[in-house]
Amino acid sequence: MAVNVKADLTVLGQAASSSHKDLTERYQQILERCFAMEDQERIPALKAFVDAMMNENVSQMRSRQLLTSFCGQLTQMGNTACKEVSLFALERIQPRVISFEEQVSQIRQHLASIFEEEENWRDAALMLVGIPVESGQKQYSLDYKLKTYLTIARLYLEDEDPVQAEMYINRASLLQNETADEQLQIHYKVCYARVLDYRRKFLEAAQRYNELSYKSAIHETEQTKALEKALNCAILAPAGQQRSRMLATLFKDERCQLLPSFGILEKMFLDRIIKSDEMEEFARQLMPHQKAITADGSNILHRAVTEHNLLSASKLYNNIRFTELGALLEIPHQMAEKVASQMICESRMKGHIDQIDGIVFFERRETLPTWDVQIQSLCLEVNSIVDKISAVHQDWVNRKMELLMSNTN
Repeated sequence: MAVNVKADLTVLGQAASSSHKDLTERYQQILERCFAMEDQERIPALKAFVDAMMNENVSQMRSRQLLTSFCGQLTQMGNTACKEVSLFALERIQPRVISFEEQVSQIRQHLASIFEEEENWRDAALMLVGIPVESGQKQYSLDYKLKTYLTIARLYLEDEDPVQAEMYINRASLLQNETADEQLQIHYKVCYARVLDYRRKFLEAAQRYNELSYKSAIHETEQTKALEKALNCAILAPAGQQRSRMLATLFKDERCQLLPSFGILEKMFLDRIIKSDEMEEFARQLMPHQKAITADGSNILHRAVTEHNLLSASKLYNNIRFTELGALLEIPHQMAEKVASQMICESRMKGHIDQIDGIVFFERRETLPTWDVQIQSLCLEVNSIVDKISAVHQDWVNRKMELLMSNTN
């Protein structure tokens, strides 16, 4: 069968006297025959067809038309056969890629889909990277460019290559404000948050995830996932004022009370020391890149919890020896000194160190802000108790509120 196809294609290639329409229809009939064959015969037949389209005797206009039809029928084949034929087609078309840019783009998109189904993320990304959305002769729409960049970024993230992903997110950022497609805008925000997460910019990632958790266009389940990621990233962020504000925002969000990580959030917000067993339980919820080892041999979570515990200790003590501080934080005293000195140098904690005596002195806090925080925590606890009572005895609460309002008036 494949031999017959090659012979028919050779005859057509020499049929210069036939009309354009007649030749095109005859080529189309051969193409239909090729796709009707079994894979064993279809693969060599389709390769022969692509070879014929690259023959100089076939006009460029006819080749484009027939290759467009060829691309449109690739989905009829199984992934293995389709991949073999498509890769062959890309190789044969490459010397004349400028003339067949649209057809090459279609083939690359289809191959990217196949590689993605096989979870071959990098090859899928590279297929899309080869589409010249900026430099090609074809004019691509803004939404097409944006969607392509975002898909490439997502695929690189799946391949755990945040550096390449960030490059394409940066390109997408130049276009995302101009699109009217809300789904593309959300896709951009999700990818951007994930890039920040993978790049260990946890505070910025937490802010982005938290914004996504309020998007009404996202399903409620996805909103909850975004909120959970925001909480996890906030916990992993370096200790300091900015993280404290983010933790406060999340702690006040009633939705967080239903999340598995709320216990850790509560302890961090209320400046309570977190024990190693609590940290290990929380670590089970983290993604692999969030458990990465830092330069000093500790992982990201251990570092974040150590910094938090050190800040908590600074609110309990005026000063403390590093040997005692290490025992309190469940870390070697040398690490306690190193973390304390770094946090003081970065203005994330106020104090000074006496290295001779091995003591860290914490600067005394102002009384009024301390009382403000304590009152705020108390009010939040009272609100939580009232909410729980309301859930069980709503009628009783309504009567009490009416009585209170009448007495006030």
